Order: sequence, then structure tokens, then C-alpha cells
Amino acid sequence: MSRLQERFAELKSAKRTALVCFITAGDPSVATTLGAMHAMVEAGADVIELGMPFSDPMADGPAIQKASERALAGGASLHGVLSAVESFRETDNATPVVLMGYLNPIEAMGAEKFSNAAFNAGVDGVIAVDLPPDEGGTELSAMRAAGLDPIFLIAPNSTAERIKQLCSSATGFVYLVSIKGVTGTRTADVAEAKQQLDEIRACTQLPVGVGFGIRDGAAAGAMAQIADAVIVGTVLVEQFALHTDTPQAIPAAVAKVVRDLRRGIDSVQ
Repeated sequence: MSRLQERFAELKSAKRTALVCFITAGDPSVATTLGAMHAMVEAGADVIELGMPFSDPMADGPAIQKASERALAGGASLHGVLSAVESFRETDNATPVVLMGYLNPIEAMGAEKFSNAAFNAGVDGVIAVDLPPDEGGTELSAMRAAGLDPIFLIAPNSTAERIKQLCSSATGFVYLVSIKGVTGTRTADVAEAKQQLDEIRACTQLPVGVGFGIRDGAAAGAMAQIADAVIVGTVLVEQFALHTDTPQAIPAAVAKVVRDLRRGIDSVQ
């Protein structure tokens, strides 16, 4: 059983909703990333999503775009992302880690080389925003062969046929994007998300996480009442921008946000 399967099984047994926390790796350094990862887990994160820095993050809003820019300016690379995961695994072998980003860096490394290196570093799943299941045969085969879970995004306007296709190809969990648009630009609508969640759950037994548009404990708690996982990124990434001159303060800043999100989720469980 994979770490993702174990974690979601534990949470289901405890009747708790997962909190999935996203940050951009290498912003502003790998050392800061590592400290933030541990701080988020201690504050209540159940799964860590690490953004792979990329120069053209098309699905991301200004905050995460700027985080990628800061990371790349500081010399971040895909090898550095994997190094952060490897270091994280030295003291935490339980918390699932999912990489999220775009296909270009994966292609540059080579799908098979990337997949094997990611698994060996301790990565559990991959969300490649621009890698649909009907076009990613080589890449997805390499990920599955290495032991990684390919995780797909379902958009608010995905058709019933598309939802079935995405669910049949996914492992780990399914990621429902709750808003039309990029990250951090709108607030998630729980009623709209529930309608799609019902449709998705008719197609898969996998856990379903909801992300985009969740910024605080109240919003996280509202979404936790209908989702298997609440996925939060922009409000965490913003803490890195607020502390560019004092990176040593970043782990405590993101932990404070995670604790608020955790309290919001736990208050409705």
C-alpha cells in the first residue's frame, strides 16, 4: 500500500478530512522548503504538494507565478526539488509528498529518469497540469512503472465523459478544481463543488480533493464537509512573499496558516 493509500485510509477510519498543503519548492531555497515542509506537517498537514518551479505556470495565479520566479532566480531545479524530498524523508517517512507542476521539466529530464529518481527520493504522486491521460502514454507509463501515482485535475466544466476518463486513469486521489480560472483569484463555491463531487464519486472509489479558492479555516471547514481532502496553496505561498527578507521566519508563518486551516476542518468533523 502506498503512502497516499495509507494516509487516506487512516483518515477515513478516523472520519477526518485530509489537509493537503502546497508550496513552491526552492522558494527562496531548498533549505527553506525543507523547514516549511516539516513545519506544515507539525501544524496539521496530511499531504504535502511541492510545486516544481517553471517559467510558464499557466494554471497558477500571480502569487504562485512569482514564487516560481523567485525559486528559479535562486537557482532552483527539478534536481533540487527531488533533493528536498530526499532530505525530508530522512526524518519523515510517513507523510505523502506529491509533486505538482508542468510537463516541460519532466520531459527535459526524461520521463523514465524523472519517474525513477522521484520515486527513489520519496515522492508518492505527480500532478502534471498539462499532461492529460489521453496524450501522456509514455510519461504516465513511466510514472506507474516506477510506483508513482498520476493524479489528474477535473475542471468545473469537465464533461461527464471526460470525468469518467480522468477517474479511470487516476490513482492516489482525484483533484477537483473548484473554480474557473487560475489559482488564488476567486473563492470556491461549496454548492457548485458538491454537485461535481457527486458526479465524480459515481465514477471512482478514489478520494476526491478540492482545491483552488480556499484561503482560511472557515472556507476549509465548509469544503471539508463534502470533500475527502481540502487542498490549499496560494495563502501559504503568500507567506513566502511576505518574508522575502527574513526567510528564517517562513516555517513559523506557514505553520500558523496551516493551524488555522486544520482548526477549521476539525471543527466540522
